[in-house]
Amino acid sequence: MILYPAIDLKDGACVRLIHGRMESATVFGTDPGAQAAAFVAAGAEWLHLVDLNGAFAGTPVNAAAVEAILAQVKVPVQLGGGIRDMATIERWLAKGLARVILGTVAVENPGLVREAARRFPGHIAVGIDAREGFVATKGWAEATAVQATDLAKSFEDAGVSAIIYTDILRDGAMGGPNIAATAALARAVTIPVIASGGVSSLADLVALRDTGVIAGAISGRALYDGAIDLSQALATLKA
Repeated sequence: MILYPAIDLKDGACVRLIHGRMESATVFGTDPGAQAAAFVAAGAEWLHLVDLNGAFAGTPVNAAAVEAILAQVKVPVQLGGGIRDMATIERWLAKGLARVILGTVAVENPGLVREAARRFPGHIAVGIDAREGFVATKGWAEATAVQATDLAKSFEDAGVSAIIYTDILRDGAMGGPNIAATAALARAVTIPVIASGGVSSLADLVALRDTGVIAGAISGRALYDGAIDLSQALATLKA
């Protein structure tokens, strides 16, 4: 199981939110490139970025910070937040991103996801952010009547490389991930599923791995707070 250290970007800084609320932002650093380099130095083989402002604005906002990270590290990087048209997808992939994550458009314009996955095989992921099982969009600000599992199944034949599943009520709260819901989603589809939201201890990571069906896990606040030691976690997951 791959561990993805998360760098959430707001106004150019590295932050973490609680339950996706922008007003709850805690700043953990003002140099995203240095933070990315530190994660890679500790052994990270992937990085997960979110343009939080972009998720609300519907267009990239923290491009300079993302580009600074891409200039600093050689490991693959995935990004979500505000990526809602083909031109933006093309632009980010051209800048060196390994994978773009499409969330809101997966609900509002699934045809774009399918077209992008055809044009850029291996480089398109779907972000499914759910509150009590139902998908939320536009930076989690808008609720929908779409069930997370139904949305995931709708992309089974699309060729997307991964699904990033976030339980919004767990995110940033350090209360543990929703292992049961994430594993159930992973069993419902053949697309690799990456867990996000509430991963706050080494025990959480081991429990996710031991389901045998979850391909990856994203953690942010726990790494910044020191609740998870990245090097130790990576070594444990490889054991």
